[in-house]
Amino acid sequence: MKDTHKHQGLRNQLVATIVEKGITDENVLKAIAAVPRHLFMDSGFENFAYQDKAFPIAADQTISQPYTVAFQTELLQVKPTDKILEIGTGSGYQTAVLLEIGARVYTIERQKELFKKTKIFLPKLSYKPKKIIFGDGYKGLPEEAPFDGIIVTAGAPYVPKPLLSQLKIGGRLVIPVGDKVQIMTLFVRTGEKDFEKLELGDFKFVPMLKEKN
Repeated sequence: MKDTHKHQGLRNQLVATIVEKGITDENVLKAIAAVPRHLFMDSGFENFAYQDKAFPIAADQTISQPYTVAFQTELLQVKPTDKILEIGTGSGYQTAVLLEIGARVYTIERQKELFKKTKIFLPKLSYKPKKIIFGDGYKGLPEEAPFDGIIVTAGAPYVPKPLLSQLKIGGRLVIPVGDKVQIMTLFVRTGEKDFEKLELGDFKFVPMLKEKN
């Protein structure tokens, strides 16, 4: 598990690419520059790790495009010590970006294979979420609510109500909503029953698994 000067140079080029695409949050850019994305991917893809593209990982899932990770993280407006719930741990790359910023991260994964792998892998890189849970993202994590931010890293056919209810007042939910193509959607909780909603363009994600019965 090596992270070399060459890898750092490639990360710096990746940061320059996402700046050109409009990402401005310094904390997000520093996190993308710090996280060794190549270690989150199968060795066969290592030479492509710092291209701004999504790639396959285990269990028919993908590691998200770095621009998408940066875009979602910027929308969350994460501050150090913020309590963040991530739905869809996946490879752990997005988790690591949030941890680099200093967030306290709780993360849920539905795919058993990925859950087992990532739970062992993240601490090896010294990334330590508060909790990595095998469970149903549609239900959120009520026992740890409320959260400053919730990020969903898979395409959701609709917005799960439990996620909205688990936000603090002033908290932000970033979720791609839709079936074949998703609209990146931001909800800001402005009151007990009030939310502001913003739609921020089309993205393509693997689908969020349907609720368990």
